[in-house]
Amino acid sequence: MKVTLYDIAHARTGDKGTLNTVSLIPYDERWYPVLRQVVTDRLVAEHLQERYPGGVVRYELENLSTLIFVCQRLPGDSVTTSLYLDAHAKSLSSALLELEIEIDPELVPS
Repeated sequence: MKVTLYDIAHARTGDKGTLNTVSLIPYDERWYPVLRQVVTDRLVAEHLQERYPGGVVRYELENLSTLIFVCQRLPGDSVTTSLYLDAHAKSLSSALLELEIEIDPELVPS
């Protein structure tokens, strides 16, 4: 079964120097175990590789049912020096939420 992240979660972004962060927060916390299993740092890195070739690291905030992805920008591409139209990467949340994931129908919360 395929699900687009924007159907089950929302996201928030932040930035610091050459790092951008995006939090993935399910609308219903019963989806958190599914997101934790399926939305890996590798999957996110592949999805965002054009903008964040420096890699992605995932952190789990279980008490908040949230996944945090820290995305490494290219050297010299910081918030204050970026040539991208979206230097602060506020559209990063939208980009992540466009990701379509494949999940086992048995994992879907009822």
